[in-house]
Amino acid sequence: MLFNTPAQPSPAESTLVSGGRLRYGKGVTNWMTNSAQQRRQRLTGIALMCAAVALFACLDTVAKYLNPEMGALQITWARYTSAFAFTFIVFNPFTRPGILKSSQPKLQIVRSLLLVSCTALNFLALRWLQLDEALSIIFTAPFIVAVASGPMLGEWIGWRRWCAILFGFAGVLLITRPGLGGMHPAAFISLAAAICYGFYAVITRIVARTDSNHTSLFYSNMIGAIVMLPVLPFVWTAPGSWVIALMMMATGILGSTGHFCLIAGHKLAPASLLSPFIYTQLVWVTILGFLVFGQLPTGWTVAGASMVIASGLYLLYRERVRGQSAASEGVLEGPRE
Repeated sequence: MLFNTPAQPSPAESTLVSGGRLRYGKGVTNWMTNSAQQRRQRLTGIALMCAAVALFACLDTVAKYLNPEMGALQITWARYTSAFAFTFIVFNPFTRPGILKSSQPKLQIVRSLLLVSCTALNFLALRWLQLDEALSIIFTAPFIVAVASGPMLGEWIGWRRWCAILFGFAGVLLITRPGLGGMHPAAFISLAAAICYGFYAVITRIVARTDSNHTSLFYSNMIGAIVMLPVLPFVWTAPGSWVIALMMMATGILGSTGHFCLIAGHKLAPASLLSPFIYTQLVWVTILGFLVFGQLPTGWTVAGASMVIASGLYLLYRERVRGQSAASEGVLEGPRE
């Protein structure tokens, strides 16, 4: 079911009147109002989730468009520097000093470094891969999360989820077709990005126990900007036009705005409800890939992506059954943001 159904009103709370209609008491009226409000909140949360992944799809499109103009490291620098400037304005640490307070600063640094690595690897892979191909491989991140959660979080998985993971990786093999003249070797770069993101997601779950989402977001952008700054002189290429410069700035704004939508969405709806809508990003990258680059997914990509998505949805279902609906919550941040 899409929504959890609140407890139904008892017969004592309603009265049958002439014409077979029910007259509801004050308690039932409040129940109906709260139920309608909860449904509106969850629908708004779903809309925010869909908006977030659409923004992330636009970010990937811009990054792929910029690849012929400059290196992946320069695009990564632009993404984190502009995002840090944007979040610095929105969450001014001078007026809100609490945003810099983390109970686990070392883990915040490690998770931020993993995210920067994921972003750089993904942007590099997009130089050769289509948007839908790279994203389909990135969708294996929940499998990495499920496997790593055992030794790192003590959340061991059973045989059902192992079967789902193996099925999902079979989908990845179908997409890449290694050794069969299939996809470009850059697919392995994208797989490395997914691995980085998987461990990032697990550490994010650890720090989320004590730090707020806004603190984690601020650290990610700040550490990313700091790490990429010394690299810039070695990879710098002057933008060819003001349009290219604006697109460089847009990478950070798209990523940060997407995160804000995610944070707002999670305040209105549970992760177990929102998680399946991550996969709508594949629809967006397919549309954008065709409109901007004239690329359509191959039959191999469609088949493999379907297997990856099916296994990912099953993992989410098993987590919900086990009462651990947040097990894949880290993926909601968006692997390339």
